[in-house]
Amino acid sequence: MRQKLTRLTLLAVLTFSATSHAAEVPAETVIYKRVAGRELKLFLDKPNDWKATDRRPAIVLYFGGGWVGGSAAQFAPQSRHFADRGMVGIRVEYRTIPAGDKGPPAVCCADAKSALRYVRAHAAELGIDPQRIAAGGGSAGGHLAAFTALVPGQDDPQDDPAVSCQPAALVLFNPVCSNGPGQWGHERLGERFRDFSPAHHITKTAPPTVIFLGAQDKLIPVDVLRDFADQMKAAGVRCDLHIYPGAGHGFFNRDTAEHPWFTETLDETDKFFVSLGWIAAPPPQR
Repeated sequence: MRQKLTRLTLLAVLTFSATSHAAEVPAETVIYKRVAGRELKLFLDKPNDWKATDRRPAIVLYFGGGWVGGSAAQFAPQSRHFADRGMVGIRVEYRTIPAGDKGPPAVCCADAKSALRYVRAHAAELGIDPQRIAAGGGSAGGHLAAFTALVPGQDDPQDDPAVSCQPAALVLFNPVCSNGPGQWGHERLGERFRDFSPAHHITKTAPPTVIFLGAQDKLIPVDVLRDFADQMKAAGVRCDLHIYPGAGHGFFNRDTAEHPWFTETLDETDKFFVSLGWIAAPPPQR
C-alpha cells in the first residue's frame, strides 16, 4: 500500500518533478552573501550580446520546496529563456529551514531580500537597470518573491536598508501568497503569520504582477489567489491571474503532448514584460 503523502512531502514531490527542458550551465556565478559559514550564490544567465555597459531588465528567481529544500537549478530553463529574450536571468541560492526546525522561514526571507538588494546595488557591473528588476518564483519560492515586494521586516542585519529590496514586477508560479488561517504555511507560522504573509500587506505600492495557477492545485486553492488578485486590483495594482484547467501544482515546469504548460506560461510572461516595455515583442513567426 502506498504511503500517504503529507502536504509538505506532496509539495516537494510536485515542485521537484522533472521537466523536459534541460538545465544549462550558468554563464556566471556570484557570491552575494556570506553568512553562518556559508557562501550564498547567484547564478546568472546573460544574453549572448550582453555588455557590462548595458542597462537591461532582469528577473531574480527563487526556487520552491516548502522552505525546507530545493535548488537554484530548478528555474534554469526559465532563466535561460529570459536571457534569450534580452533580460538577465538570476537564480538565487538561499538557506532553507534546517531539519527539525518547526519555526518560520526567517532565514529564507532574509536571504531573499539580501539577494535582491545585491542585484540592485551591483546593477551597474551586472549590466542591469536597477529600476527594472523583477522577482519571480514557484510555490514557496513564489512566496519569497512576493515577500520581497510586499512584506516589511525579516531583514538581515548585514543588509544596507538604504538599498530597496522591492522588485518592479512580480512573476509568480503557483505561489504561496497567503499564510492566513487554513492556508499553506500557517501551521508553521501560527500567530506570526502576518509577519510573513504577502496577502496581508497589499498596498498601492505593490508592483505589477502576473500569476500562474493550476485549477487542480491541491496546495494553493484557486479562491485564495483570486482573492489576492482582487485585493491587488482594489489597491490600484495590476495583477493578471492565469488559471489552467486540469493542471496541478508545479505544472509550469513541463510541457506534455496534451498541455504545453511550460511554453504557455513563458509566452504569457513574455507578453507581460512586453506590456511593461521591458522587452520587445517576439518575431511574428513565433
